[in-house]
Amino acid sequence: MTPFLTLEGRRALITGGTSGAGAATVSLFKALGARVMTTARTRPAGFSGAAFVEADLTTKAGVETVAEAVRRDFGGLDILVNMLGGSSAPSGGFAALTDEEWEKEFNLNLFPAIRLDRALIPGMIAEGKGVVIHVTSIQRSLPLPEATTGYAAAKAALNTYSKSISKEVSPKGVRVVRVSPGWIADRTSNGLALRIAKEAGISYEAALEVIMNSLGGIPLGRPAAPGEVADLIAFLASDRASSITGTEHIIDGGTVPTA
Repeated sequence: MTPFLTLEGRRALITGGTSGAGAATVSLFKALGARVMTTARTRPAGFSGAAFVEADLTTKAGVETVAEAVRRDFGGLDILVNMLGGSSAPSGGFAALTDEEWEKEFNLNLFPAIRLDRALIPGMIAEGKGVVIHVTSIQRSLPLPEATTGYAAAKAALNTYSKSISKEVSPKGVRVVRVSPGWIADRTSNGLALRIAKEAGISYEAALEVIMNSLGGIPLGRPAAPGEVADLIAFLASDRASSITGTEHIIDGGTVPTA
């Protein structure tokens, strides 16, 4: 019996795949039969299960290193999941964001996706098929002014960019979709909560309450788990979603209060 969902034999690059939802996506893609490559600045101790490229994707040279590894080791790509993202900006609102902080936010949350797309989508077009998934964030429309203005702005730019290229490349066989998570509960990658706890001198659990309150609550009553985000990404990357392109798929437990 044919399984409902398979990625058997697909060549996939998943950025940010060493922790949190990224690691969950790498693991699921492998379980579904894909050949997976991921990347980070340094290889985590004990990391295994996928091809790994050590590179800093916030730089042009790092992106080219990864793109060359894809071409050399995979001979092309079927699925590109641009998941890399995060924020290291200080709290304090817009006035605390220097030019350097703004550059950091966009170099992490926007430019790696743009540069990888530019390097790898032409190969997909040449083969007449492929899927590109940009992981954005509900903060593009629900920013947290105290700490995530720069991050939210970069993700909003990624969202608009993604929609635009979907119109260009979908007629050429390459689907482009967006996955926009809300709060993902994973202590190892919840940098915002850890930073709030440190700066405010409160516990991690109290910091989670701060985030929950700032979001206005989650109707489902809990944040998403990393594996749930991975499930959505895998579905969108599969042939089960073969007519889905140019769309945004929110996974936030109902956090965004409007349709």
